[in-house]
Amino acid sequence: MTTANIDYDYLLKFLVLGDSGVGKTCLLYQYTDGRFHTQFISTVGIDFREKRLVYSSRGRRHRIHLQIWDTAGQERFRSLTTAFYRDAMGFLLIFDLTSQKSFLEVTNWLEQLRMHAYTEDPDVVLCGNKCDLLQLRVVSREQVAALAQRYRLPYIETSACTGANIQQAVELLVGRVMERIENAVGNRDFSLLMAQSRRLPNLAYGPELVRLHQASDNPPRRNCNC
Repeated sequence: MTTANIDYDYLLKFLVLGDSGVGKTCLLYQYTDGRFHTQFISTVGIDFREKRLVYSSRGRRHRIHLQIWDTAGQERFRSLTTAFYRDAMGFLLIFDLTSQKSFLEVTNWLEQLRMHAYTEDPDVVLCGNKCDLLQLRVVSREQVAALAQRYRLPYIETSACTGANIQQAVELLVGRVMERIENAVGNRDFSLLMAQSRRLPNLAYGPELVRLHQASDNPPRRNCNC
């Protein structure tokens, strides 16, 4: 794909992480399609969804092509998931508010990020999903607040069923990643360092803009219809 064929300013790749059953796939479909999947099908391997949006910052409007990868939460797929960490620009880390185990696993997912992401301090938004199931909730706000403060993570409660706060969670991550990219534009050395680590693939300098584009005309194949 050449720069002339691109009708967006930035290509952002996000990864959705979390244990199996926390609602990653449902959350993703709710964000991209505005609908809730009533039948649960566990993701096998890696799947992805795409969406276009406009991000406004510093008096400018940027067209963003957002590619969000849905990962399998099962332990047997962890090695496959980690292979995608380094190329991701931001992460949505999901746990289930009705499952104490999924919450306790958050620290393990964060450790995996430190080991495999492009930096030890990547942009992460922590999401407590299924906030609509009030009577089934077992993870307290105090528990989450303590963990979020410990790891300095922004936290938001979401519902893949009702759509509550899902757009806000993604927009929060977009804002954090775009702020990092915009700061890199003013620092050429940092931009080159990010490019070398595949943080910004195919980086090309413009007069006032860093433009991202895909390395291939062939998009990755989807492995799952869930």
